[in-house]
This record gives sequence, C-alpha cells and structure tokens, in this order.
Amino acid sequence: MAGWALCMALVLSALAGAVGESRYEKFLRQHVDHPQTSSLTAHRYCEIMLARRRVTAPGRPCKPSNTFVHAPASELVAACTQTPDAAGFRSTPTPMGLTACRLRGGDTRPPCTYRARQLQHHVRLACLDGLPVHLAGTHAPPPREA
Repeated sequence: MAGWALCMALVLSALAGAVGESRYEKFLRQHVDHPQTSSLTAHRYCEIMLARRRVTAPGRPCKPSNTFVHAPASELVAACTQTPDAAGFRSTPTPMGLTACRLRGGDTRPPCTYRARQLQHHVRLACLDGLPVHLAGTHAPPPREA
C-alpha cells in the first residue's frame, strides 16, 4: 500500500509541475532546441525530442506536427517587438535554423513516427506580454534577386 501511495504522490507532483508551467515556458519546452541536440540521428530526432520534451506521451494521440527552432530564446523574444501582421502574429526578421517534424502515415496512436526536415525559415509567433507563447508557423525567406 505504501508503494502505491508513493507512486500516486510522484504522479501528482509531476502533474502539478506541468500545471505550474507558464505559456512561455511551455513554448520553450515544445519549440526551442538551442544549441541543437546533435547526438541524435537525423531520422530519430523528432521521435526522441518530442518524447524527451513531453510533447508526445503514452496514452495521448500523436501530435501531427511540431517545429524546433535552433536559435537562442532571446532572438524569439526579440521578435515579439516586431510589428504584427493582420492576424496579430509577429515574424522573426531573419531566417532561423529549424527542424520541422511531421507525423508519418495516418495513425495518430503511439508509437509516433515522424519525418524531419531541416530548414532556414522565418518563424511566425503569437506573443503575450512581450514573450512568445505560440509558434503559428514558418515561412521561407523571399527569393534573392539576381
């Protein structure tokens, strides 16, 4: 019985930690990997990082997509000072290195398998109180004129 109580106490304390996470802290956990974790093989990066960062978890459906930005959090915070677009989102002034993870196949139940793409894109953000709280998407830089 004592083992069960200890197990429940650990589960409840882990849940309490997740509840106490601010929107900015959740954004950092789910989207910022700087410097980029390099010891992972390219084809396993997404599965490992999404599990390590508690974005995917047993018993929950697989997240269809997630993007990791390989730039300092301060550069994303600085983007919150940019003029918002018509939808209220702000974009980074320069492209950033990122890994875009997309769920493979149609199965949304774990184990989750992802396809990873390395990109240099601008990051589109929703900000709250001067901090990024949602990654709304990315976009390629405009083509360079010859």
